[in-house]
Amino acid sequence: MEQKISEIKNILQAAGDTELPAFISSYEKDPRPGVKALVQRAVRRQEAYEKELSRIDSMKKYERKYAAFSCICGIDEVGRGPLAGPVVAGAVILPKDCTILYLNDSKQLSEKKREELYRVIMEKALATGLGFVGPERIDEINILQATYEAMRQAIDKLAYRPDLLLNDAVTIPDVSIKQVPIVKGDAKSISIAAASIIAKVTRDRLMTEYNQIYPEYGFASNKGYGAKAHIEAIRKYGPTPIHRRSFISNFM
Repeated sequence: MEQKISEIKNILQAAGDTELPAFISSYEKDPRPGVKALVQRAVRRQEAYEKELSRIDSMKKYERKYAAFSCICGIDEVGRGPLAGPVVAGAVILPKDCTILYLNDSKQLSEKKREELYRVIMEKALATGLGFVGPERIDEINILQATYEAMRQAIDKLAYRPDLLLNDAVTIPDVSIKQVPIVKGDAKSISIAAASIIAKVTRDRLMTEYNQIYPEYGFASNKGYGAKAHIEAIRKYGPTPIHRRSFISNFM
């Protein structure tokens, strides 16, 4: 008995990326226009999947280059620019030749995709670490030094001591581990991209919690950055304890 097109559509919707070649092979000779359209959809999905595999493979360039090191850790931070909240650093050690599709600079990903990848990273990573430096400390030592401090915290919280750090653009002072700074590293290294994502998701969740305490400032949407409504709220209500005084002097 011939399968209904609706049944074939359901099979395609349920098919994983690695199952697409089998689906195409099974239905590519079906003459019905509706099935031909489904096969073309599967072909496009397969092409997109192969393109993503290739992109992710290119993001293993540095991990392969330094494969002689036994434990490579990616380091990145988020929150250098906001007017409120901490700067957060992430450190991630992935297994050798790990493949997690769609890893990228966290800023290039939707919130939904970051949350999905966060769960995958936390499941697959050999070790992760997070560092937090709050507004008072940022005001005290400046944002660059606070970023370095958060990165050192993240390294210290790893369950394993890495022997190589792949950093997004910076060299962290007072760290004895060999470091490789990579400009725009969160788009060039899977380890740095993973660190970027866990730092971003963690900080965004924290700012959403702060929104419950200080609802007037819109932290759930602006995450502490200088959106117009946020700046207007500072002028109207004054700063909160999580504002960086050195960042908001022009608005007071």
